[in-house]
Amino acid sequence: MRHLQPGKIVDNLWYLGREEAGIYVLESGNESIMINGGLNYILPDVLEQMRAFGIDANRIKKLLVLHSHFDHVGIVPHFKRTYPGIEVIASKTAWQIFAMPKAQAIINSFGQIAAKQMGFEEALRGYDLEWRDDITGTAVGEGDSIDLGGLTLKIYDTPGHSNCSITAYEPGLKALFASDAVGVIFKDMIFPSMNTNVTQYLESLQKLKPLPVAYICADHCGYITGEEAEGFVVATIVEGEKWKGVFEDLVRRHGGNIDAAAKEILDNFFKEYPDYFIVREIMEGVFKQMLKFISKTMQ
Repeated sequence: MRHLQPGKIVDNLWYLGREEAGIYVLESGNESIMINGGLNYILPDVLEQMRAFGIDANRIKKLLVLHSHFDHVGIVPHFKRTYPGIEVIASKTAWQIFAMPKAQAIINSFGQIAAKQMGFEEALRGYDLEWRDDITGTAVGEGDSIDLGGLTLKIYDTPGHSNCSITAYEPGLKALFASDAVGVIFKDMIFPSMNTNVTQYLESLQKLKPLPVAYICADHCGYITGEEAEGFVVATIVEGEKWKGVFEDLVRRHGGNIDAAAKEILDNFFKEYPDYFIVREIMEGVFKQMLKFISKTMQ
């Protein structure tokens, strides 16, 4: 079952944000951890929800970033600068990306595009949401754990959507925080966003497959419980293999012309999902990345 409304998921775990981009707060002992950074324009909603739900920002001692894409790091600058004691945690590769001026510029530019598209430019005035070189933190990777004093997040390297993707899993709650390393949910669709490496993406899913899951804490379009959560990783594997076949067929039919193949799948995608939360020009880049990878593997 899919849940879109912000609020308490289960004791100690909260879902905040908006339908198109959410974050999670996991409470344990004397501290809390914020998981994911969302799109920048969800900040006013998150702050209001924290007030409404009685979530104390001063208890948030850690902020876990699961990968470096703009739609997953948007509110990190605000929280790190407002509460300098927060420890920002990400993969080693993500920190290398965050240190690049070009990457910072892309995050800021795409964030502005998304905020403008959704009509939130005015609402964000007065908030410092720009990524600059003052945000630093701790690197984690495969086999590491984040001890929260009663709850523990186990970390897995799950590249494929991006080179810097990691997944967190809390075994007591059976809560999986995989970001876009598992399928992106939107309406009736599970979209396997295999952006950088299709092979690695499917291998990462196989790594997560044995974990018992009660909650899929997705970054887009809410969280999932029940039988759908239990079978979600397997469902993503099925969709990933299907989309891989679609990409291979497109490459063949267009004789390796990536631009033509991308235009066809882009047109079809937005014909079926015209209100998708990522703008067309950004999705064009996503499809081209996947098609280029598939083309190389077919040569």
